[in-house]
Amino acid sequence: MKLSTGVMHRLLNTPKITLNVAMYLRRSVRSMLVGEPLWRIARKRCLVLLAALCVVSTTPAQATKDATYSIDHLKLYAHSRLIDYKEFQCLNSIITKESRWNYKARNNSHYGLGQMRSKHYGLLDPYRQIDATIKYINHRYGTMCKAWAHHDKGWY
Repeated sequence: MKLSTGVMHRLLNTPKITLNVAMYLRRSVRSMLVGEPLWRIARKRCLVLLAALCVVSTTPAQATKDATYSIDHLKLYAHSRLIDYKEFQCLNSIITKESRWNYKARNNSHYGLGQMRSKHYGLLDPYRQIDATIKYINHRYGTMCKAWAHHDKGWY
């Protein structure tokens, strides 16, 4: 199967692949510290790329239906989207206070991780909810910490 550059870019730019690559790099660095041979690390990289290509065979609806999301994975993904650890701590505080990292949370007309006021937002998978929350906060407040400081009023 031949993939175009655009298809590969979209494939490798999905939240799930980003998370898998981040987890893989964490494990491979740990294995290098232990003294694992380079040929074994290279073999693992090939297996990760092969697994990424196999994702193409599943439909998005099937992938979403079968997915289970852990809080640790969601936090790792959110941290990968922010440059600064302090900014991540502020975002973590906001989401913890709003929804306790429950992407299905609902409070009257507010939905999801960031408790946005849109039914569409509540239907998104948690990774897209994180992206939308970060985009909203950056647009409205500029930084996560400014939004957290404003959250003293009970909303952001």
